[in-house]
Amino acid sequence: MTFPVLDGKVAVVTGAAMGMGEATARLFAEAGAKVLVADLNEERGRAVTEEIVADGGTASFLKVNVADSAQVKEMVQAAVDTYGRLDVAVNNAALTPDDKPTAEFDEDYWDRLIAVDLKGTALCLKWELQQLIKQGGGGSVVNISSVSGFRPQPDNPAYVAAKHGVNGLTKTAAVENGAHNIRVNAVAPGAIDTPMLRGSLEQFGFTEEEFAPRLSLLGRFGQPREVAQASLWLASDQSSYVTGSVIHVDAGYTSR
Repeated sequence: MTFPVLDGKVAVVTGAAMGMGEATARLFAEAGAKVLVADLNEERGRAVTEEIVADGGTASFLKVNVADSAQVKEMVQAAVDTYGRLDVAVNNAALTPDDKPTAEFDEDYWDRLIAVDLKGTALCLKWELQQLIKQGGGGSVVNISSVSGFRPQPDNPAYVAAKHGVNGLTKTAAVENGAHNIRVNAVAPGAIDTPMLRGSLEQFGFTEEEFAPRLSLLGRFGQPREVAQASLWLASDQSSYVTGSVIHVDAGYTSR
């Protein structure tokens, strides 16, 4: 059962067409939020939106490339135009981690990944914070980081660098915006059963059975909804005294 802890609030979720973003958009709608589903994948994003509405939630879709400042600005404005304001944002959009060591990294993919995972998060923060400051009354922003932002993994230097950067952006924005009653936090997922993780397993030739125990004290992959629950808590007034924090949803991986 999901309690209506976001009842009447307006939320933007990026990368909401699948995986953790989809689970977050669905959970937020269940919790009473009016959700703007933002993603570059228009077909899947519209399908998720239609399913949320069919289930009794309130949602709309906007195709957005978070690496494009004008599109991110339009995304925030679309939420305001559609629902009257912005209260909550979850900046989740990201690319699949790179797969080469630092000495051999693909420069083109580095640029693409940094543009989405790091610059995209920064652009989302820029325009979301401007709107929250402008309208007054505070708000909550959640950035999706990764355990790779704390324990670097080999062969994905771009992803590791980007997620370290997301942690820094989170803390900087929290320090800057506390006076506006705007809370900025992050969630750092571990091994979550998403299309991105499945793709990485296939890429590196691992099975879930042999890989999950390496990444989880619970011996299993997490589910996207388990990450969404952390974002929901941070987005809601239940976490009203929490800002500048990173919550690890990693089954103890970073505790080892």
